Amino acid sequence: MQHLDHFDPAAATVAPTPDLQDQSALEDAKQKREFNKLQKRLRREVGNAIIDYQMINEGDRIMVCLSGGKDSYTMLEILRNLQRNAPVNFSLVAVNMDQKQPGFPEHILPRYLEKLGVEYRILERDTYSVVKEKTPEGKTTCALCSRLRRGSLYGFAEEIGANKIALGHHREDILETLFLNMFFGGSLKAMPPKLLSDDGKNVVIRPLAYCKEADIAEFSRLMEFPIIPCNLCGSQPNMQRQVVKEMLAEWDKKHPGRLESMFKAVTNVAPSQLADRDLFDFAGLEAKQEALMAGRIEAFSVS
Repeated sequence: MQHLDHFDPAAATVAPTPDLQDQSALEDAKQKREFNKLQKRLRREVGNAIIDYQMINEGDRIMVCLSGGKDSYTMLEILRNLQRNAPVNFSLVAVNMDQKQPGFPEHILPRYLEKLGVEYRILERDTYSVVKEKTPEGKTTCALCSRLRRGSLYGFAEEIGANKIALGHHREDILETLFLNMFFGGSLKAMPPKLLSDDGKNVVIRPLAYCKEADIAEFSRLMEFPIIPCNLCGSQPNMQRQVVKEMLAEWDKKHPGRLESMFKAVTNVAPSQLADRDLFDFAGLEAKQEALMAGRIEAFSVS
């Protein structure tokens, strides 16, 4: 045992006074209550999205795409939470795609998932080199990167027997995509909570569709998830999506409730009040008018 020949204030421990102990206990209790409220809110919103869009059915094997970011970690945690009390039986398999980015910490996700006891697969595809080679200097990599990643994951789902693919897009992702398509694509579309892939082989679900990004970020912080930053796309300056994200954040700050209203609009579409000729039969309005008028005349004649 080491003996000190002088008094070291830094080494001395002072028992907290009862008042400080009480204050610390109250703060801990408050934080626990806030965390429970947040977790329940996320569970409720994910559960409502699953029910509203019939995302999960009996016997589903769901491939949870885990990137190492806050959204996918939260999605996996909430789905695992709901799985325990769900009225249907379904299984989860976490899948991470190692895109061979330089410096990618390969050990973090396996260590985390093994600690949880979650079934997982690591899919190795060198899409990083392809993206860097094909993307001109100064251009963003997101479009090509997402296409390559999506194609690889869709094919891998079939290999491992997964009939559903869960992606971690949240409410703000959906709204950002809506505005990106309006501003730069000339189309009125966003990200649906549930979709069938073009080849008809995969059903994609977005369980976090109703969840706010701020809630996800706070949940991730409190859970202390081992976040893996994306150095390929996340560090690109002047991305269109980042500009739209900042615009929405400013609107939300100045006009609380605006994002809620906009998201409600995505779920409450009136095709006759837009101008898509494929979506609504504008050419047939006269025929519909004649049929309605004829029906009214016959009704008057009967009476």
